[in-house]
Amino acid sequence: MKLLRRLLLLCVLAALALAGAAAWWLHRPLTLATPTVELSVEPGMSPRAIAEAWVTAGVQTSPRLLYEWFRWSGQARRIRAGSYEVAAGTSPRALLEKMVLGDETLVTVRLIEGWTFRQFRAELARAEGLRADTAAMSDAQVMEALGRPGVHPEGRFFPDTYAYSRGSSDLAVLRRALHAMERRLAAAWEQRASDLPLRTPEEALILASIVEKETGLEADRGLVAGVFVNRLRIGMRLQTDPTVIYGLGASFDGNLRRRDLETDTPYNTYTRSGLPPTPIAMPGKRSLLAAVNPQPTRALYFVARGDGTSVFSETLAEHNRAVNRYQRGGP
Repeated sequence: MKLLRRLLLLCVLAALALAGAAAWWLHRPLTLATPTVELSVEPGMSPRAIAEAWVTAGVQTSPRLLYEWFRWSGQARRIRAGSYEVAAGTSPRALLEKMVLGDETLVTVRLIEGWTFRQFRAELARAEGLRADTAAMSDAQVMEALGRPGVHPEGRFFPDTYAYSRGSSDLAVLRRALHAMERRLAAAWEQRASDLPLRTPEEALILASIVEKETGLEADRGLVAGVFVNRLRIGMRLQTDPTVIYGLGASFDGNLRRRDLETDTPYNTYTRSGLPPTPIAMPGKRSLLAAVNPQPTRALYFVARGDGTSVFSETLAEHNRAVNRYQRGGP
């Protein structure tokens, strides 16, 4: 009987020791091979595979021990796919909690107002940790993959800062930007002025892209839009350099020449009336709102002062004087 009691006592003590050791291990910082260790947990990965992947990535512990902790906790099936990073001081308990909560390490990419789709794609190709699924795709193939076959990509993506987890697809970021622009454009169109000479949201998007390229100054956006709206109302050509430059494409060398203004393309608003066939850049929210609610003005012309602001004129004579002063250095 005494022997049995001793055996039971030893079992209890062993269990307590084991529990104590487990508690100590669960709260003790994991040893890392590098200052930080990153891991992308893919959808469908098993808890065992996740434990092994952490050890392979640089968490210096037993993969079996880590797996058993995941399993014993009862939360193994609650681990979320995502991109995770652990630093010195992270315990096994904190590691599991991070994955269960989906506390991902996010990276950001900034897509700038006024950029073209070509520039958007180049920036995404440079983005840290972003999977380049579109690398071998043409623009048309990208739009098809996004569910917009036959749609020209220019102007269709909202410029903003987008956060993503490492290993995410560039298509996912583009899809978010696409949907963001569609929402922003729809909201702006609902707020349009009643007498606007624009028939569709598409035309508003085109005009907004021109406004975006013509000025970066918040105070001038409404007036620039007002000038173009006035011209559209009376059938006057828009005569805006950014559309000509866009039409020149890769052949534009940074110097817009007279022959460029006289060479007819679908985007040359000096040789063709009305709006160009597509947007010429990605407009931001302020340009979208300016296009649908232009500032009332009688001006038909404007010229840059050279300091970011513009001079607006109602007559050609006034405009020529402003051009002579601010562009040619005259009195």
